[in-house]
Amino acid sequence: MIYVDADACPVKPEILKVAERHGLEVTFVANSGLRPSRDPMVRNVIVSGSFDAADDWIVEHVCPGDVVVTADVPLAGRCVAKDALVTGPTGRLFDKSNIGMASAMRDLGQHLRETGESKGYNAAFSARDRSAFLETLDRLCRRAKSSRQGDSS
Repeated sequence: MIYVDADACPVKPEILKVAERHGLEVTFVANSGLRPSRDPMVRNVIVSGSFDAADDWIVEHVCPGDVVVTADVPLAGRCVAKDALVTGPTGRLFDKSNIGMASAMRDLGQHLRETGESKGYNAAFSARDRSAFLETLDRLCRRAKSSRQGDSS
């Protein structure tokens, strides 16, 4: 299963392409409308507009070995704690070895924005980001499938 924090996710078409190649189900979770899909392997979940509702839904449903796509570092941390395979839309991998540093850097950036030391501009999403994401997602999907096959034997 692939879970996607779908609000403002720039790689939805890429996720669908990789999921189809691997025969994995995709669940897009968002606070607002999503484009419907006729693909039986794609599910859209619209949650309440409350803060972190999509994050909470994903954490409640994710299982060890599932893949999660999110740019939200706190959500990534919660999913890593549940042994999910987590990547950001730029291909950044989140795991037990780096989630602490990712959280600390996020908190530092937030502090610098709040104090006016940083304007907080994010770099534009690039073709290089898209390519790195595709590579990372493909690798995570292979890992997810091999861990599932190991569970069933």
